[in-house]
Amino acid sequence: MRADASPPQAVILAGGLGTRMRPRTERTPKFLLPVAGRPFGAWLLDRLAAAGFGEVVLCVGHLGDAIRAAMGDQFAGLSLRYTDDGPALLGTAGALRRALPHLAPVFLMTYGDSYLPFDYMAPLRDLCAHPDALGTMAVYRNEGRLDASNTAVSGDLVARYEKRRPGAPPDPALDHIDYGATALRREVIEALPAGAPLGFDAVQRDLAARGRLRALAAAERFHEIGSEQGLRDLEAALGGAREEQG
Repeated sequence: MRADASPPQAVILAGGLGTRMRPRTERTPKFLLPVAGRPFGAWLLDRLAAAGFGEVVLCVGHLGDAIRAAMGDQFAGLSLRYTDDGPALLGTAGALRRALPHLAPVFLMTYGDSYLPFDYMAPLRDLCAHPDALGTMAVYRNEGRLDASNTAVSGDLVARYEKRRPGAPPDPALDHIDYGATALRREVIEALPAGAPLGFDAVQRDLAARGRLRALAAAERFHEIGSEQGLRDLEAALGGAREEQG
């Protein structure tokens, strides 16, 4: 998957404050919130290991020391590395820029509060098969159901990405949503300004406008623990999966 012999790499953005989940997140980061009897991060890392990743970089911030203490340097066969936002939150893209020394030439980026029932390796395989692309973003045909849709797809490309502003009317052209897993080339992050707060949505919007962001359709809905309803939905899904396995 990588040009060298190193194992495939995933990067998890897990530094947010989790304001919508307070008071749960005042002492526990979202990544460690209990879900179906385990810390959420254990479920996510298990999925990444099962998909074939060998290394994970965790971008932490709020209560990052708790994540380090809970997960250590190895988990489910994965080698874990950590980077910290530092005294000021840098945003999702800013956190990736801070992690630049640890990034592989191509890597998968996902979120520390998202659980995706699909092959996490698929965006990375797609990007590696298309050398002209700078990223491959997993998308889901949402049509405003689970959250505000933010993506227009044309063929195999993201034609437009636009994060909806609060109070803005829905745009019918945006019928897909960012699924929460994007494969990227390191050069995309290297081009960002160091130390500046920046959201990843700005990167997605720019790559789409340049025709360099591919779209990979996911069939099943995503899960997230950024809200109480999302956490309940995921607990129900994971609980059902455990019963089927039992």
